[in-house]
Amino acid sequence: MPDNSSYLVVPSAALWFILVVALGISCMALAVMLSRAYRGRTAMPASAEPQPARGPLPEFEKNGQSATAALVQWSPETLRHILANELPDAQVIVVSNREPYIHNRKGDDIQLVVPASGLVSALEPITRACAGTWIAYGGGSADDLVVDENGRVEVPPENPSYTLRRVWLSEEEQQGYYLGFANEGLWPLCHIAFTRPIFRASDWEAYEAVNRKFADTVVAEARNERPIVLVQDYHFALLPRMIRERLPEAIIITFWHIPWPNSEVFSICPWRERILEGLLGSSIVGFHTQFHCNNFIDSVDRFLESRIEREDSAISYGGQISLVHAYPISIEWEPPHLSKLPAVAECRRLVREKFGLSENVKLCVGVERLDYTKGIVDRLNALDELLQLHPEWIGKVSFLQVAAPSRGTLPAYQQLYEECLSHAEDINRRHGREGYTPVVLVTEHHSQAQVYEIYRAADVCMVTSLHDGMNLVAKEFVAAREDEQGVLLLSMFAGASKELLEALIVNPYDAAMMGDALLQALTMSAEEQRQRMRRMREVVRENNVYRWAGSMLFDAARLRKRDAVDRAVSAAPAAPGNVISLLDRKRVAAL
Repeated sequence: MPDNSSYLVVPSAALWFILVVALGISCMALAVMLSRAYRGRTAMPASAEPQPARGPLPEFEKNGQSATAALVQWSPETLRHILANELPDAQVIVVSNREPYIHNRKGDDIQLVVPASGLVSALEPITRACAGTWIAYGGGSADDLVVDENGRVEVPPENPSYTLRRVWLSEEEQQGYYLGFANEGLWPLCHIAFTRPIFRASDWEAYEAVNRKFADTVVAEARNERPIVLVQDYHFALLPRMIRERLPEAIIITFWHIPWPNSEVFSICPWRERILEGLLGSSIVGFHTQFHCNNFIDSVDRFLESRIEREDSAISYGGQISLVHAYPISIEWEPPHLSKLPAVAECRRLVREKFGLSENVKLCVGVERLDYTKGIVDRLNALDELLQLHPEWIGKVSFLQVAAPSRGTLPAYQQLYEECLSHAEDINRRHGREGYTPVVLVTEHHSQAQVYEIYRAADVCMVTSLHDGMNLVAKEFVAAREDEQGVLLLSMFAGASKELLEALIVNPYDAAMMGDALLQALTMSAEEQRQRMRRMREVVRENNVYRWAGSMLFDAARLRKRDAVDRAVSAAPAAPGNVISLLDRKRVAAL
């Protein structure tokens, strides 16, 4: 038998050599770690303490631009600087259904109305800062009396800074496009509020025709072939593609202000492919949250033959690339209405006097349109739950609901009004007494100044949306409270809950949870209110409406510069050998 011991020596020696080397490397790594830890301790001030782990990031800090955006003081001057330096000579055109100023007949006079709309309050300061053109439906009874022969009027009246171009619609067009397809079809489709969407072929035809009419107006207002067009909301899903066909070099940013449903829900729509194709005429499609961006991308992936770069949030369809980004909308900071209002204590006195409320009651408020997505009935249920389980609060808390009438000709909204009225009457009958009314329901329009007065008077603001894109009421309430008092009770299904993390976050479908949260809000100490409100005010101040618009304009500027490079490459001689041009690659770097 041959001696094989020599064959065992080499492997054993090699094994020992490997072990010695591994041990040496481990010791070196440990020494480096200890050295770094020691330097960290010596560099730390003696008074420093370990910091607690951060909670969830607010949505705007996940927007992909916080590193630069956090260093900027966002204001109208910031936007003008962006336009002058990043987008010189660019024309900005805003398109929305609702107009920022309405002229109505009042006897022999003409009355100017500024609608209390979240969309208007967000976009109006942007258009002012950009000296742009705002195209909208002219629905005021005197709108046609104040415009020139081209349907234009300079606004605001006291200090004209941009052009309002009105589009005229017939009663049939308004009925089919707005009340029909947009608000009986798309609105319930996109909101999880368990209201069945209604789709009619005649409504779709009106919707398509009105989108075409607005496209004609955009083209007519464009001073050149490369405007920046900001298309707003679900009324104009087809408009981006229609503009793209006639202004192929335009930068088109479409912002969808309401949620985007998952692909299974979206499949209900008979014209789902047409809607997606229309929106993909945009250079950028924007939503409030990344969750809604993901839902949109999934819908495109399911229903259209397209190439999706999920890492870059980019969709290539029909030879064109569309980016899909989250831009959480906000409000103007500071709101201009605040400077015209009295101190918080005086606002409290005025509001209580106006609505017949005792000075010693805690005041909870809700402010929004009368809409089934806002959870108005659910907050009434929460108040009822509180008063039943904690009867000691009877006579000590009242709820003021300001609900502006909205879409009152639609059956779903008529039913909601009757349901709210019935609930309020029932609560008042069971819990009310002489001199005390638990629920005050006011279904009439209020000006922005009146709304902010109510915010300042409130102890608790209830924002209990069943489903919402953002909900600016939450941010307006926070902005109104420079006294750093008041509690925000906020639905987990509102986009604002992804930013205002110090609010009391609730599930509006859970009446018991809502009742408990309401009790917590009513009994919260002044110091805790101050700490929560201070942080929320920081968030709203930093992430104001100018940052929302500036982020989109920055992205528009980068797209324009990229397009310039693409045009230069296409005009150059063909690249030799196996060098691939930018146009051939068609890959977008994340902005």
